[in-house]
Amino acid sequence: MEKMRKSGSVLLLAFALVLASLASASSSSCSEDSALEKDRVQTNLLGQDFNVEFAHYSGYVTIDEEAGRALFYWFFEAAEDPASKPLALWLTGGPGCSAIAYGMAEEVGPFHVKPDGKSLYLNPYSWNQVANMLFLEAPAGTGFSYSNNTNDVLSNGDERTAKDSLKFLQNWFKRFPQYKGRDFYITGESYGGHFIPQLAQVIVRSQKVTGDKSINLKGYLVGNPATDDFLDNVGSFQYMWTAGLISDETYNLLNVFCDFESFLRPSEQCNEILEVASSELGNIDSYSIFTPTCPGSTNFPRNKLLKRLHSVAKMGEKFDPCTDRYAAVYFNLPEVQNALHVNPVVAPSKWETCSDAVKDNWRDSSRSILPIYRELIEHGLRIWVFSGDADSVIPVPSTRYVIDALKLPTVTPWHPWYDDGQVGGRTQVYEGLTYVTVRGAGHEVPLLRPKQALILFRSYLAASPMPTLSEVEDS
Repeated sequence: MEKMRKSGSVLLLAFALVLASLASASSSSCSEDSALEKDRVQTNLLGQDFNVEFAHYSGYVTIDEEAGRALFYWFFEAAEDPASKPLALWLTGGPGCSAIAYGMAEEVGPFHVKPDGKSLYLNPYSWNQVANMLFLEAPAGTGFSYSNNTNDVLSNGDERTAKDSLKFLQNWFKRFPQYKGRDFYITGESYGGHFIPQLAQVIVRSQKVTGDKSINLKGYLVGNPATDDFLDNVGSFQYMWTAGLISDETYNLLNVFCDFESFLRPSEQCNEILEVASSELGNIDSYSIFTPTCPGSTNFPRNKLLKRLHSVAKMGEKFDPCTDRYAAVYFNLPEVQNALHVNPVVAPSKWETCSDAVKDNWRDSSRSILPIYRELIEHGLRIWVFSGDADSVIPVPSTRYVIDALKLPTVTPWHPWYDDGQVGGRTQVYEGLTYVTVRGAGHEVPLLRPKQALILFRSYLAASPMPTLSEVEDS
């Protein structure tokens, strides 16, 4: 009888543990559902006089409880059948520039800001036509992302940004568990040429240690990327010279006096010739050399070349060089911040498209990302790189030098690709990497050439070559 009582007690204890486990799981699920619903943008935004069928969410994801560090995101489900579409993350460069101001509100997001700074229009070439799009403001101090420890904003760098972005994704997938295991891609531009491969690397390495495949990383797509300090600089000066932006004498002196290997500490002679180069450039938009500048702007300070801390450009299909100014007005409006669940307690007193505090206090910047490319190509990720051919900051020659340094065998030689019977750019396919140029685009390719950028993104997701003339004629 005693044995039966003990056996019964054991069974009751086991049953109680199972019930407690189920209750805990249910509580966790309810908590996640509650957080998800809390992040849903419930009503039309200020100045949104159109309705959309897709859901979108915005808010904070805490990545460091002790420091009180949290990153801000805005997520858009695909316009149609989101359950069948992949998930793509967009990262803007800077460092310290907002993915919401640029990637979302100017380039590939569905909502773009009108010149009045108080209303929106629907982007017909939004990338959420073909993917679920997640925009992340990273690192802390960028956009609405914050830390309760002010030293965090003054000590950002490549390494911590990659780790924080990984932690963000891990926590974001807990809030959006339906996307666990979904095909996942990382996209972006400019100093994203550091952020994107570095994040891909920490994801791959983390999975090797933990075996967790919740983040089903398939590859990355990066435009006009800062990749290798030396090669980026060599290509930039070469492009400026061949485009007629600087004189023969200045170009030759730059090559004599500027030690590209130690550009963070340029000599006095290098600084002097950089000043001459800046004067010869004039007030042009060096990120898009054939388009007008926004009145009152100076777009090519010499420290852009020295530090390789590239802010993004200002371009548009019906060209407007002042688009980031409209975003700065719109996202400072209290009604907009309230609708996007921005916490007024931690919100910046003035929201900025790019943070000088982040940029000027950057602690570590890898001098070359090429070793990461080699590692990830070996891992089998789908890697595409693209360039607007009117950008002089990270121009086509810079990126071609970078790709040449990888010494990849060619699969498909250099050739034009087409859109509506017109050359859209050029492309070359290598073993492990595809390179695409976009004709007439600057540093922010989707802003000046949104249709062609969407064609590029579709081709990338489908792992199919860029369209040829015969394909265009047949269609």
